[in-house]
Amino acid sequence: MDAFIDCLWGALDALETVETLEAFRDLPREGVVAVMATLGLFVGSFLNVVVYRLPRMLETQWAREIAAWSGQTPPVTPTFNLAWPRSRCPSCETPIAARHNLPVVSYLGLRGRCAACGARISARYALVELSVGALFAALAWTFVPMSQYGTMLAWCGFGATALALALIDMDTRLLPDALTLPLLWAGLLCAVAGLTLPLDEAVLGAALGYGVMCLIGGVYRALAHQDGLGGGDAKLVAACGAWLGWTGIPLMLAFGATAATLAFAAFGLVRGRVLREPLPFGPWLVFGALTSALWGERFLNLWLRTRA
Repeated sequence: MDAFIDCLWGALDALETVETLEAFRDLPREGVVAVMATLGLFVGSFLNVVVYRLPRMLETQWAREIAAWSGQTPPVTPTFNLAWPRSRCPSCETPIAARHNLPVVSYLGLRGRCAACGARISARYALVELSVGALFAALAWTFVPMSQYGTMLAWCGFGATALALALIDMDTRLLPDALTLPLLWAGLLCAVAGLTLPLDEAVLGAALGYGVMCLIGGVYRALAHQDGLGGGDAKLVAACGAWLGWTGIPLMLAFGATAATLAFAAFGLVRGRVLREPLPFGPWLVFGALTSALWGERFLNLWLRTRA
């Protein structure tokens, strides 16, 4: 929930840099897109922190719970959360100065290296920042013409949280309840507030998404005698269903499954062998959800015209 709330509060703080909300609304479409793209870069920088730290925070929490359950003394660990300690170089552990922590700009200015020790820093940090900036820009371009600023901010929160889930799943094969469940409830609350869907569609979308994934997982387990989908995948689709509605679930799964299949085939062609180890499905579900949110209606209209 913290990630989602931080995204929304970050958006509101960014709007305060414009003199008033009315002034923000008076900006031309391109101006709003530029503001939201810039905001997205900073949210992306925060997501890098979430993706790295949240799994480790959960591991520490689980270790304490196991120790308490077994009657052992919980392990003593230093303070480690999303705010503390400060971000630091993974090689020399020197805290990163604020001037070196500007999204994308600092990475390019330092040529992808630590200012203290010169060690190479992964380009993924900048790519995540650029991805969130591009997503926020696309959402602004979509919703500003309809003057749906609240809806735009809500979808930015959804997109940022979904991207964090995708990256965590890539790294750890986990889709933590700490993000999926708040994302589900946020979708229902946004429906109540009139920002996204009618509430009945949001509830039906969440229920259908969870049920379909449980059904697919059960069929796969019966045929292959092993688990193919985790419980986190079902919760993620349920959360997305609360935002997309029941009509968005088929498109989301179609886009996600198609992208996963193409990636699977491309990997086989590049490596010259069939991929044996399981792939995390969360990133492809997120891809399907975002694609459906941005272009699903256009895709359906195009498909219906070709069938007419």
